[in-house]
Amino acid sequence: MEATIALAAASLVVGLLVGVLAGLLGVGGGMLLVPAFKLGYAMDSLMCTATSLFTIIPTSVSGAISHIRNRTCLPKLGIAAGLGGACLSPVGVWLAALSPDWCVMGAAALIIGYSAVTMFRKALKAPKGTTAVVAAEERIAAVQRARSEAPSIGWREMGIGAAIGLFAGLASGYVGVGGGFIMVPLMMSVLHVPMKLTSGTSLIAVMILAVPGVVTQAMLGNINWVAGIAVACGSIPGAALGARLIPKVPERQLRFLFAGFLVVAAVLLVVNQLNLWG
Repeated sequence: MEATIALAAASLVVGLLVGVLAGLLGVGGGMLLVPAFKLGYAMDSLMCTATSLFTIIPTSVSGAISHIRNRTCLPKLGIAAGLGGACLSPVGVWLAALSPDWCVMGAAALIIGYSAVTMFRKALKAPKGTTAVVAAEERIAAVQRARSEAPSIGWREMGIGAAIGLFAGLASGYVGVGGGFIMVPLMMSVLHVPMKLTSGTSLIAVMILAVPGVVTQAMLGNINWVAGIAVACGSIPGAALGARLIPKVPERQLRFLFAGFLVVAAVLLVVNQLNLWG
């Protein structure tokens, strides 16, 4: 009983920390939760990805609701991508169950490393001295332009969105992330969706595509419910705190901070998996 309470308390603290980073950087949390569960709680790879995938759902639901209210998304495209991803999310879970432990964590490390490189590039392009508040004001001012530039979503676009979701769903089930790192760039490059609308659209898709994977992981008994629920509860106030800190930290430094964190997480995952701790 005491061990369970201690685990729940530790998970709550981790959730607060992850939430603060999520609020500061505007990320979902899957990239942070997989290494946190792996390195902090000594979970095996399947439990890491399963528990991470579980905690992604309430985060994506909350984010999607906000984007729908603010009209900063394309609901039809998000639903199409989500339904497509839902078809392959359980397949990703199945492949993870068949894969060696090092393979799952290796894939997670590669994805995290790729995200770090992308964030570094964006940080280098960001103007110096620009605060997150200024950037936020600029994003709000650009929403109207983004809506006018958004493509009309017909059956063709929904079909392409479903195909994009297929890839994202496979990755989501396999490594326990939401899949937004795949959907956002593809929506921008293939469907020419303005960047201001891709985040909310992706969250709608994640909200849907993660469900079958979580159900499958639950049936397989891979989810650490105590840790997952505690982290989900902790990330809510943590994200609110992180959002309050945004005006005090320049956006350029935020991006470098996040990229550096991802690099460390990827390296530690590889080191841990190769049993090089000494």
